[in-house]
Amino acid sequence: MRSLRRSSPAVAVGPGERVLAWCESVDGVVLAGTRDALYLGSTRIPWEQVEAADWDRDADAFRVSLVGSWGQEKVAHSYDLKLPGRLLELVRERVTASVVLQRHVSMRGRRGVRVIGRRAPRGTGAIEWFFEYDEGVDPADPVVRVASASALAAARADIGL
Repeated sequence: MRSLRRSSPAVAVGPGERVLAWCESVDGVVLAGTRDALYLGSTRIPWEQVEAADWDRDADAFRVSLVGSWGQEKVAHSYDLKLPGRLLELVRERVTASVVLQRHVSMRGRRGVRVIGRRAPRGTGAIEWFFEYDEGVDPADPVVRVASASALAAARADIGL
């Protein structure tokens, strides 16, 4: 007889979603991934909202940072995992699949802005656009604002929008 705990993690997922991989933190929080989202306990995060995920093998620490707005502190979650299993592979694949376009545009030497277009990995829904500014680049600077708008227009044109 199979263990129900292994095949049925204790996390409720959205309608039409099915858990593809999961693991448990040392604190008992269940982390799970579906085709559409990452679940951190009862918190659902669409893949296109996950900016980055890191795994520190030595510390068994998994860190997830979310897409944010410039000038605001980034939201990040960190968990010590027992056995990450396939969840790490799924996170990498789904986050990568959500990136439609990523381009760095230099403004001051090597410093500049990264224009990023993301959408749900299934390719449905509108593309959401984000800017990541390099250290020392002020998005409030009128020159930077014009260059960022131009970079966004070029990126949109390149993918046919």
